[in-house]
Parts: sequence; structure tokens; C-alpha cells
Amino acid sequence: MNFKRLETFIWVATLGSFRKAAERQNTTQPAISNRIAALEEELGVQLFERDSGRTMLTTRGQELLPYAEKIVSMSQQLRKRADRVALLSGILRLGVSETIVHSWLPYFFRELNENTPNLDVEITVDVTGNLRTGLMDRTFDLAFLMGPVSEPKIENLDLCSFPLIWVASPSLKLPDRTLALEELAQWPIITYARNTKPFAEISQKFSELDELPARFYSSSSLAACRRLTLDGIGVSALPLSVISDGLKSGRLITLDAAWTPSQLAFTASYPSVPFNPIAELAANLAVKVSKQYVEPDITKIYRQT
Repeated sequence: MNFKRLETFIWVATLGSFRKAAERQNTTQPAISNRIAALEEELGVQLFERDSGRTMLTTRGQELLPYAEKIVSMSQQLRKRADRVALLSGILRLGVSETIVHSWLPYFFRELNENTPNLDVEITVDVTGNLRTGLMDRTFDLAFLMGPVSEPKIENLDLCSFPLIWVASPSLKLPDRTLALEELAQWPIITYARNTKPFAEISQKFSELDELPARFYSSSSLAACRRLTLDGIGVSALPLSVISDGLKSGRLITLDAAWTPSQLAFTASYPSVPFNPIAELAANLAVKVSKQYVEPDITKIYRQT
């Protein structure tokens, strides 16, 4: 049985489109149609309904898909054992949360290059909501995001977590004591984009105040949040890796707030079907690197200021 046809069957079923499957397999739509037609003739069943605008599995197609997935997975596992270097080449489409960019991502790429020297990588930095969507529609092979992604065919491996630290410019002249949220709310709260977990948690907490509503300056760019905070526009809760230079230089100070947002927990998430050995290897490397990563010692930063 032709494994390329089985792989094509899985991709069309996963993406729901002959065109998208052709893009994913770097071929033409007629070639995809020919493979599916040949597979249907070989099996003696119709796999897809093509009458409507959408491509949908027939009842027999739904019945046979798990078997095709298992056959292809076992074949790729065999190839992985037999010729690891040849298999681990091509393109890895990687989505990354910006928090990771500012911390251990360079160490990850060093490890990845040593293990897969023939691999090309396409990197997209975005917020978790968009990365999750990219995983679901298979725009990304792998994503480092605030997870986990609760979907049956998405594997989630735990990465390290990052505490958030309230900081501000000394120019705001905030008191050197424990600050109530009402005192922080006198300034704009500079924070993550609105479609993220940190924004949801922070905005919910400040909405409980009896005073006037807090103002939020939200951004999908941590670099922008850092810049606004350095320039004294407002106060912000950011990971240490993003603000350590500002603390060392004295342009930022930490704030002792009565409440601090939860730590940011990240996962390496990738689709388990169709099986992708490159994504699996890269995810496991990310786990290794993230567990070894040690954030700057904040006590040493203080001693230098």
C-alpha cells in the first residue's frame, strides 16, 4: 500500500481541504485529488464527500481514518529508528510566545541546531490565542505558549513557569512600602494583550476595586510594555527576563504590591496526528532546555543597583 496516499488521506481529513493538504505537502491540488482517487480505488470505498463546498469524510472514511493514522505513525517510527538524520530535515513551523523569546529561546535553538543541522525553522512570535489557533489549523507544527491546549489530538509537554513582578519607573515616586491595588490603579496598568490569561486575571482583580476603574494599556508586545514602563507611563507586571536590564540600570524598581498575578505556565504543544517526528523531537528539546534555564538572580540585581 502506498504510504504517500495514506498520508494524503490523513492531511485532507485533518485540514478538511484538498487545497490546504496540497500546500502542506508541497504539491498541487490535482496531485492530491489523484492520490485520494487512487486510494479509494485500491480500498474500494469512497473516503470523502465532494458535492458541497466543504470536503468531509464519508462514514467509511471516518471508520478507516484511525487505521491509516496508525499505519503511517508506525511507518514513520520505523523510519525514525532506521535513518534519524534523513528524517529530521525539512521545515519546522514554530510559534512562540514573546516571554520565551526573552528567556531561553536562544539556548533552545543552539540545541536544535546541534541535533537537526539540516532543519529549516520558520518562527512566528504571537500571543497564545493566535498560537493556539495556528496549532488547530496546522499553520504551526509546534508552539511554545501559555498552555495547555485542551484538545484531544494536541500533545502538551510542561515547560518552565515565569513569575510576574510589579515594576515602575522611579520617576513615579511610588512609596517604598506594600502598595494596595488602589494605589497602583492611580497609574495606567501596562499589561499583556486583551486576549491573554494575564490580562484576564489582572483586569478581573482590578475590577473588584470600589474606586474608579483602572486604565489598561495592553499590548501584544512585551518590548512595548517594557518601553512604556521605563518611560514612566504606568506600572506593569512583567517577567524578570524582560525587565532585568532595567532593574540593573536603576531605570526600573520593583514594587511590593498587596497582590501579584499568577505565574505564567508554558507548554510545548504540537498536533499528535499526523505524526511529526520533528515536532516531537523539538518539543522534548524545549522541555530539556527550559528546565535547565535559570532566571537572573534578583537579589544580585538589587545589590548592583
